[in-house]
Formats: sequence, structure tokens, C-alpha cells
Amino acid sequence: MTKKRMSIFMLILILSFSFCITPVFSAETMLVKEEPFDVEGESAILIDASSGKILYEKNIHEKLFPASVTKIMVLLLAMEAIENDRISLDDDVLISENASGMGGSQMYLEAGEIQKVEHLIRAIALRSGNDCSVALAEHIAGSYESFIDMMNEKATELGMNNTHFVNSTGLHDENHYTTAYDISLMSKELLKHTEIHKWLSMWMSTVKVGKEKDVTQEMVNTNRLIHDYPGANGIKTGYTSNAGYCLSASATKGNLTLISVILKSPSSAIRNKESMKLLNYGFANYDSIPVAKKGELIKTIPISKGKSEKMDVIAEGDLSLLVDKGQNKEVEKEILLPDKIEAPVEKNSKVGEIVYKIDGEEKGRLSLLAKEEVKKASLLDMMGKVFSRLIGK
Repeated sequence: MTKKRMSIFMLILILSFSFCITPVFSAETMLVKEEPFDVEGESAILIDASSGKILYEKNIHEKLFPASVTKIMVLLLAMEAIENDRISLDDDVLISENASGMGGSQMYLEAGEIQKVEHLIRAIALRSGNDCSVALAEHIAGSYESFIDMMNEKATELGMNNTHFVNSTGLHDENHYTTAYDISLMSKELLKHTEIHKWLSMWMSTVKVGKEKDVTQEMVNTNRLIHDYPGANGIKTGYTSNAGYCLSASATKGNLTLISVILKSPSSAIRNKESMKLLNYGFANYDSIPVAKKGELIKTIPISKGKSEKMDVIAEGDLSLLVDKGQNKEVEKEILLPDKIEAPVEKNSKVGEIVYKIDGEEKGRLSLLAKEEVKKASLLDMMGKVFSRLIGK
């Protein structure tokens, strides 16, 4: 065969082979699912508040400016401080010059006036007061700078890997950013604190401000869904010219609680409409089955070498299983615990797990905790037990 014929033959062979090749897609490309609809916003997410499962996503890891949605972290740290007895709702907070000088949305607090922690939380939840968020931050941490460190530490703890806070207000700063996914994480964590719900779901309220408390501030929740959407119970709006219109919204119907997040929407009306669209989609397609309550007794197991001979084991937290509507709801549970636990055992230490399945497929699991501390038995304790057994025979 001549060189010319050989070249032609090879060209034909290459072309023929090219047309027979199946296109190759990367694993990342193949995993991308097409969402059932689009959302008018740069980024959006819908999750189940119990499991955290993502039900809808759009650019969920894109770093964007959160505006006042930032204050979800402020409220979360406040609730933790209250539950840990570091502060109380009745604490008097002296308003600093720094707090009173905050711009943007505010309650017009005066430097030197006194406000209760509860009033500040209520004003953050409804009015989104920047002055209130700074005053509360200073009260919790002792200094504003220390509180910002707390915000970032908590973000790291929650796995908010694309978040960085530089203030407690959400006022624009190029180094203050987060993502829809990260906001869903802190929103989910906030909703675990049941006391916050009464403020997040409040539509209207008043607070007296000023050194003489001679001015009454009327507050209407900036989150219109609280008024307009059945079952809405949170969480926080935000807006700056750089951030656009943002909203982390939550709603509950039956046993199912959903959280939707929209960032950089073009208007408040569109932000609200698209949030409702996400929530409607979730409620139309999913159900939730409650299977465990925090502190619920799961089992009593024997203790070896302990002052007590048995110990109650309890569920770590609430758990509900997310299922498709119409799915078989027969739940199986498998308790993973040793036959016996050796003392000492600390209170609330993890001693096992409980696994929940539907049709053999794992749908969720929960840690099991020791209800009470069990100290190791002394030699005298052991002798006493032996003596008691002998007497009992």
C-alpha cells in the first residue's frame, strides 16, 4: 500500500471511530440533577429542617453577601448563651455609643439607655435592628470584637466552610460573606432552640426606647411570610444594594418543617414569591415521620462494676424521617448497644446508636446517651452488693 493510500485509510478509520465513541462525562457532570423549576435569585436552597436533606439547590456554595440574614447567627449565639446561663432574658443591657451609632435598620437606641435582653432579641427578630444586634453582641461577649470571633468559631463548628463574618449587622463589607448552604446550616441550628420561635413567628410588637422610655417603637416583622404564608414561623430577611433581597424562611405543616434560603433576589416581592414556591414544592412532595424525642427513654441496660446496676439510655435529640409522599411508612428500628456497659459512665456520654429504616433502607440514625452519671463502685460497694445477694437468698 502506498503512503498516500495508507494516509487516506487511516483518516477514514479515525473518522469512523470518532462517530462511534460514546461521549464521556465527568463524575461531577453526571451527578448534576436538573431541578424542576428555576428561582429568581442568584442562589437558593430548600432543606428538611430535621435531617438537613437538600430538596432543591441552585448555586448553593456561591459566596454572596447576606445582609441582615447575618443576624441568624446573632440570635443563635444569644439562645446558646441563655441556655448555658451566661445571660438571661431579664438582664439589663447598657447601650454603648458604638451600638447606638449603627446605621441601616435600627430601633434608634440612645447611648446610655438600658434595655432588657428580651427586648433586644425581639427587636432583632422583627425590626432587624442593627443597634440592637451590636448591643446584644457586646453584652454576650464583653466586647464587639470578641463576639465576631464567636460568630466565626460557631460557623466553623457548624461546617459553614464558605462563611466569614466581620460584623453582627450584615452592613456591607467585602470580607463579610456566606452561602445559601451555610445559611441553611445556621438556620437549622437556630430552630432547635424552641424559645426563639415565639419571636421569629411574631407579626407585630412594641418596645419603649430612650433613656426615659418615652418613645414607643412599633415593630412589624420584616418577613412578610409570617403574615402571608400558612405555617410560616421564621426566620430572617436581609437587604443591601450589594446583597440584593435575601430571606431564610421556615414553615411547618404537620410533622414537616422546611427551610428555604434565597440570596440576591431582584425585589422583596420576588424574594417572597420564590420562597413560597420553594416551600410549596417541599410540602407537595415530602412528608415527615417523627420517630424520636429528645430525652426519650429507649432502653435500660446493665452496668458492670458500677454503684448502680442498671442505667437508662435516652435519645440525643428529636428525629423525624423524611419520606416521599405516598411512600411506605412502616419504620423499623435497630438499637445498637452493648449487652453491658462498664462503669464509670458520664452523664450524656454516647453509649450507642439507634438506626431507623424503611423497607430495609437506612433513613436516619440517632446517638443514644447515658441519662445519668454512674460512678465506679468501690470495694466496699462491691462487698455490700455481694452481702445483699447473700441475704436475699
